[in-house]
Amino acid sequence: MRRPIDSLFGRLVVLVIGVLVLSHLAWFAVIRVERDNNQTRYAVEEATFLVDAVRQHIANSPNQPLPSRVRVVPPTDPDVPKAKPATADDDVPPPLGRFLDDIRDRFPDGTEVRLGEPGAPPSIWVKGLKDADWIVVPVQPLRPPRSRDRMLVWLAIIFSTAVMAALLAAWQLQQPLRSLAQAVGRFGRGQPTPPVPERGPRELRQLTHGFNQMVREVSQTENDRAVMLAGVAHDLKTPLARLRLRAEMMDDAKTRDGVVRDVDSMAHIVDQFLVFAHDRADGSEPIEVDQQCEKIARTYRAVTPGAQPVQTRLLAGPSFVLPAATLDRVLSNLLDNAHAYGAPPIVIETSRGVNGWVLSVADHGGGIAPDDLIKASRPFVRLDPARGGSGHSGLGLAIVERLARRAGGECEIGNHEGGGLQVLMTFPFEVATRPAEERRAGSHREERAI
Repeated sequence: MRRPIDSLFGRLVVLVIGVLVLSHLAWFAVIRVERDNNQTRYAVEEATFLVDAVRQHIANSPNQPLPSRVRVVPPTDPDVPKAKPATADDDVPPPLGRFLDDIRDRFPDGTEVRLGEPGAPPSIWVKGLKDADWIVVPVQPLRPPRSRDRMLVWLAIIFSTAVMAALLAAWQLQQPLRSLAQAVGRFGRGQPTPPVPERGPRELRQLTHGFNQMVREVSQTENDRAVMLAGVAHDLKTPLARLRLRAEMMDDAKTRDGVVRDVDSMAHIVDQFLVFAHDRADGSEPIEVDQQCEKIARTYRAVTPGAQPVQTRLLAGPSFVLPAATLDRVLSNLLDNAHAYGAPPIVIETSRGVNGWVLSVADHGGGIAPDDLIKASRPFVRLDPARGGSGHSGLGLAIVERLARRAGGECEIGNHEGGGLQVLMTFPFEVATRPAEERRAGSHREERAI
């Protein structure tokens, strides 16, 4: 099961959102602290200014009325707040405590500063050494109501905008990587790989350029090898045909049969060369795999009476389709391989697996030694003494693996529990269930890309 967090885009999303959350929380804390400090400084400046203004008013024009909420109270007035011990400052809220400390620092030593009684409008009482009366001035609230709500709204708007911009940037960065990953997958399966557009950051463009250059060089090497192999195989067919004709004219039956068998073996090897050298997408008509497997099994029993019995267990249903030529070549190679090296019965199975459609061919012979399994699908490798024989080029399993990959599937070669060799091919649902028109259109596009 795919998890979104496993993709580059998913991890970029988590990283970006995490960084933005941490940065916004940090900014929120810094803004709150700075806001409280600014409010405290503003309140201190305002209170100090009012006290100085009242003192100047008393000295210059004592008969003029004072502004609202500004008073001059005699020391004997019962409304004068009581002096509190120093330990009582511990019960004052931190913002108010900082405010009182800053007020005391602004006035000369010996100045008394007291808070107004709780429940009344906020005010401070100041009496300096030269003041005859207490000066009462109002104090602005240190935390205006609902300021935090407004700050959170703005932070939410900024955060949402930053997340959307970051996700857009992450998506634009991920798209070239996704295209490159898909091209690497196609190239690894042996399918035609058109050049990947070189876009994104400089390092990604360099990586894409290097991949495109590698694909071109590998494709050129494969084409040269395929042309050389096909040319050699094609040129050998004519001498082989003449050789067989001359062998048929021999008088000695024993010698004639031996030469004919050798010529047939060589012709089979040449045919394998031609199939292996064929490096183009299969544009044949897609057919139902179950139906074709049953047809090939019946044909194999009829054409080869002395061959081992072929059993079928076809459970995939009509939704599993593959190109006809690819399926015929795969099954003929596997059946020939099982007939030459395995033991009865030979079983063809299809089923619907977890990751895709499954096609397998198994025999009940001695199988392949575990050390040789990794070499089984390599071209021109013959596992002779374990599965030796004559008239074979070591291309059968290599052809099967190449055809399966070119059809979009994966091929696994191993020994099954009942004994014998099993070739298991898995084709993704989105590849092996496409309608015939889409598969033909995709094949034509791939041929043009080549």
